[in-house]
Amino acid sequence: MALLLCAIFAAPAQANFRVGIADQDVAMFDNPNYRSLDIERIRYILPFDWYKRGYQVAEATSFMNRANAGGAEVLVHFTARRGCYKNGRYLTKTVCRAPSVSTYKKSFKKFRARFPYADTFGVWNEANHVSQPTARKPGKAAKYFLAARKQCRSCTFVAADVLDSKNMESWLGKFRRTAGGKATIYGLHNYGDVNRRRSAGTRRLLRTVPGQVWLTETGGILKFLPSFKRNQKRQANRTEYMFHLADKYDRRRSGMRSRITRLYNYQWTGVARGARFDAGLVNPNGSARKAYRTFKKYAARYDR
Repeated sequence: MALLLCAIFAAPAQANFRVGIADQDVAMFDNPNYRSLDIERIRYILPFDWYKRGYQVAEATSFMNRANAGGAEVLVHFTARRGCYKNGRYLTKTVCRAPSVSTYKKSFKKFRARFPYADTFGVWNEANHVSQPTARKPGKAAKYFLAARKQCRSCTFVAADVLDSKNMESWLGKFRRTAGGKATIYGLHNYGDVNRRRSAGTRRLLRTVPGQVWLTETGGILKFLPSFKRNQKRQANRTEYMFHLADKYDRRRSGMRSRITRLYNYQWTGVARGARFDAGLVNPNGSARKAYRTFKKYAARYDR
């Protein structure tokens, strides 16, 4: 009887992770394959200085308003100025430097004023990578988070978004010292784990930070030269593994401080065959790849 009562009144199991899509192309919303997924969560990346160039404002307006019209929640992720990372090196030009905290706050306030329905943000995309001006400035990245958080107490923030590279733990340690325990959601890009069918990088982050982990960029890669030659069968297989990996860690496990609560597959729109990187679920003409069918099958099992 006691065991029965314990079962009845035990705390409910943690909900499974939620599934979304990360992409930049507004044409995605018109694709029948996309509409059949019934996705309600989207990730969208834009430069922190988005408001300084008319075409960037137009791009953001088109994407955000279309997503909102369809009832989607958009995770808006700020990133470096366009054109500042070339041939594996981040440029030292003044316009490419990490913005001041006041400039970042100005950008955030302008975005909120233009899109008042936006309430889910990533403070800085892949902030520990050399393609970003924050790679050696984790303290400044933390100050961006604190400034944005102060501007919108009701918003949800991916406080620190990282790649599972060698500097991940040290970068996050410095970030957290400045953030002062206010960060509760962290983002991870774990392509390496997913496409090599391992879990080492994912587990490293789960051991390092408390709270929730959102896989803000993940997915099976169709092509990434020279390591991954174009292969649809492999991409579909790795897409399936992506779900298995997230499912394994969507609840707290021994030795882990956090758990996975969201997954954003990057990306929707495939590119031309000549490109070095392609992880699209559909071809450039919108037709489905094998990985799309795998994604659709497994995504249907989760809240989207």
